[in-house]
Amino acid sequence: MRLATWNINSIRTRVGRAVDFAVREDIDVLAFQEIKCKPEQFPYAPFEEAGYHVEVHGLNQWNGVAIASREPITEVSTSFDGMPGFAKGHEGPDAPLEARALGVTVGGVRVWSLYVPNGRALGDPHLDYKLHWLEALRTATAAEIAANPSRPLALVGDFNIIPYALDNGDPDIVEGRSTHVSPEERAAFFALESAGLTDVVRPLIPEGFTYWDYQRLKFPRNEGVRIDFILGSQPFADAVSGASIHREERKGEQPSDHVPVVVELDLGGEDDDDDMPMIFA
Repeated sequence: MRLATWNINSIRTRVGRAVDFAVREDIDVLAFQEIKCKPEQFPYAPFEEAGYHVEVHGLNQWNGVAIASREPITEVSTSFDGMPGFAKGHEGPDAPLEARALGVTVGGVRVWSLYVPNGRALGDPHLDYKLHWLEALRTATAAEIAANPSRPLALVGDFNIIPYALDNGDPDIVEGRSTHVSPEERAAFFALESAGLTDVVRPLIPEGFTYWDYQRLKFPRNEGVRIDFILGSQPFADAVSGASIHREERKGEQPSDHVPVVVELDLGGEDDDDDMPMIFA
């Protein structure tokens, strides 16, 4: 199985690029974030014509997640247990949930496409929301792994956190002044390890960015950051045989500001192709 994650930054704007990438790179499961549309607005036809099933969770023109899969999609969830909501001026347990999580099962693998809240600014209520959201995700993930310890599970998507200094090439993101690099956010990211997850891409690709802002020639100057990840349970991590970050997708006509991250999985099925190459970038 080839599994990819991509913050597409509007699927309707970039559907051609998305389908072309999926077919060209032989992707079996492609998780999207920031689709920016409702399910009835999603461009299903190009994906279906290319042989993909699609599941979508979107509420308005903001946020939104989706998963396209060559295998049938089952066990669909549009939130995880305890996931908090958010709305400006609306605090408390009854705050409306945003379209930031979509869990499915494909080919025996449990996959969550996640668009973690941005945080906006240090001291902003949205940062508190982000931290509460991540803590609820950690708790829910630990419970899911405990309930199905042998099933491969992956949390994939845009985490809006820069875990290490080497992941930050953007001079405008400064520790002590910016979100994404605060101690609290980094601690929340690393706390996911206690839930039984590991970053399955970093051992194969220690350095590399996945996002470059559109402004100030950030991409030509390579002033990017690494905020898109594939975190896997132990059975998932054990199956990973290759990984790639597709930097070239940041080029060309109307690119997203993020690029796809891909892992290759050897799930030990009967139809394994022994000639499948390991892929690095």
